[in-house]
Amino acid sequence: MMLGKTVWIVGLLATTMVATLLLTAGSPDSSAKTPQRATAEVKVDNFSFGPTTLTVAVGTTVTWTNRDDIPHTIVSTEKVFKSKVLDTDEKFSFTFDKAGTYPYFCSIHPKMTGSVVVQ
Repeated sequence: MMLGKTVWIVGLLATTMVATLLLTAGSPDSSAKTPQRATAEVKVDNFSFGPTTLTVAVGTTVTWTNRDDIPHTIVSTEKVFKSKVLDTDEKFSFTFDKAGTYPYFCSIHPKMTGSVVVQ
């Protein structure tokens, strides 16, 4: 009796696997439909941006994360982007759609500076 159950379970698993393979083989690749945008990260810690200068491709979304114990902001010197005040572990993201150099600073601590170079 145990052998019959084993054969039935193996048959069910095989059928499920074949059905899954057929369904995935017939469906379009999701990455082909929606191109994935590049991402990059900047850490805000110890009154500095790391890396200070970040080089990315056009279309990249950069995310700044405040790892410091005190609030900071990310403000473009050319008024292209501006974050709210970020408390510890809060994030701000911006997508760079044009090539160029984008200097920025913390408006609370203006000596904190960085730049994103978009190529």
